[in-house]
Amino acid sequence: MPMTFARRTLLASAAALAVSTVAGTAFAEAHGDKIQLRLSSPASETDQRAVALIEKFGPAVADFASFEPHWNASLFAQGTELEAIASGDLEMSITSAQELATFFPEFSIFTAGYVHQDAAHQVAVFNDPLMDPFKAKAEEELGVKLLSVMYLGRRQVNLRQSKDELTVNTPADLAGVNLRMPGTDAWQFLGSALGAAPTPLAFTEVYTALQTGAVDGQDNPLPTVVDAKFYEVTKQIVLTSHLVDLNYLAISKAVWDGLDADQQAAVQAAADAAAEFGRENQLKKEADLVAFLEEQGLAVYEPDVAAFRDAVQSAYLSSDFAASWPEGLLEKINALGN
Repeated sequence: MPMTFARRTLLASAAALAVSTVAGTAFAEAHGDKIQLRLSSPASETDQRAVALIEKFGPAVADFASFEPHWNASLFAQGTELEAIASGDLEMSITSAQELATFFPEFSIFTAGYVHQDAAHQVAVFNDPLMDPFKAKAEEELGVKLLSVMYLGRRQVNLRQSKDELTVNTPADLAGVNLRMPGTDAWQFLGSALGAAPTPLAFTEVYTALQTGAVDGQDNPLPTVVDAKFYEVTKQIVLTSHLVDLNYLAISKAVWDGLDADQQAAVQAAADAAAEFGRENQLKKEADLVAFLEEQGLAVYEPDVAAFRDAVQSAYLSSDFAASWPEGLLEKINALGN
């Protein structure tokens, strides 16, 4: 839901206040004790994002900053971190395009199916000038600077039918397939755009629904397929890669402005190194899991991804979901993947 004008005005005022207070604090700490960089996230300390930040980010800024991560939403509740940064109560967070879209609807383009093609494309998009207006708006109106993009993984289609019973090459092949998708309108729309009959169902009910045939399949990244043991009650993985999920590593703009040039360069380099470390680990994990799933007897194969991308993007562009997207931006994003 788009943020109301009143809420945006309130957060803009809070961001302005944070600039005058937090920046001064950062400046003072830079000339005395180390700068405090508290990060709040709902992720666990074993999450690949957490591991990357602990192993790469913290040590890289240790000369001038104290990096203090708080996991499992132990410092701020999930979904409140950006407002905490805006009000000057928090220095860093791991945020999502979905969260940013609640403040700035145009960010919803980065939540849509097939906008990002793979991990490398995510980086290319984030570093391209087309992202500058998005970054500037987050900085100016929310007081949040986006440092780097973190790769979370690709969502794939996981089906009960064997490949002999049903081979999926294009969206037409998913016609009539009851595909469990999360229950929100956006997720259900994506399921329909893929060609399936989307079925809303709580995640905790998915294993039993697959086992009994109440649904034909589900979509999730491969690590989730393995962690939830969905491979026990399914027979194939179609590597549609229909959503290449991401997070952004974010820092208070006020804190950033309080750093000197060398410190800013060190923070940026540390953020990029952590993101790259996590990206490499996640890509390796996904590759290893393909082999594991094949060992469990599942067929794992890639369909005509271009056909899926064309169908899904066409569906979005003719829907209300694209109403807030800057004109021509999707074409620019697509061109970066060619």
